[in-house]
Amino acid sequence: MTQKIIAQRKVICEEISTGIRKYVTIQIGIPYWPRGEEFASCSVKYLGLFDDFADAKGVDTLQALQQAADVDDMLRRLSHKYRFFWESGDPYFD
Repeated sequence: MTQKIIAQRKVICEEISTGIRKYVTIQIGIPYWPRGEEFASCSVKYLGLFDDFADAKGVDTLQALQQAADVDDMLRRLSHKYRFFWESGDPYFD
């Protein structure tokens, strides 16, 4: 089943060690309650960077959505390996 995308961001990712750049599309889905689980989930994908990425979890659908949408935190955690840029070429982080 294809998850409906409710938000998207495109960035350029540059591997620090090689200087190779690639486009990354970040997609956030609709939060949902998985059958039989006590935590809500929300899909988040980093297309072009990760082949597979676990859904964000939360005590309710709002928290799951907040966790999924916190893409800046994820990109900061990858800053030891990558530099990120807006599509315009401007640095993502100042």
